[in-house]
Amino acid sequence: MSPDDQNKVPEMTVDTANLYREESFTDLKVASLRRLTPIKLDGSADPSRKVLILGQTHVMTRAGPVPLDFELDAQTLEEAARKFPQAVQDAVNEMIDEARRLQREQASSLIVPGMSGGPGKIQMP
Repeated sequence: MSPDDQNKVPEMTVDTANLYREESFTDLKVASLRRLTPIKLDGSADPSRKVLILGQTHVMTRAGPVPLDFELDAQTLEEAARKFPQAVQDAVNEMIDEARRLQREQASSLIVPGMSGGPGKIQMP
């Protein structure tokens, strides 16, 4: 592989069948909402696809603030605001479950020298 090949950016194309117009809303305290309205290539609304509303906030941990991003099952900003607290809780629970899963994977991949199996053999605990 030549140095030029290493610096070459892979070709990227815009998925023109999957365009959205984005609007942002915030309460300037804890909540950020993004409404993604599907549009056609000419910029007009595409009623054949669903409007998406995404939420974002930060939760404090011992390691500092952690951003949370999640989709809200809502059609309006009012509905999104009402569902926001439960969606945050669900996202936190998912984050905790994922952290536990990663810890289990890390623990199960440890190789401990001297485990049964004799010299030169590697055994998973």
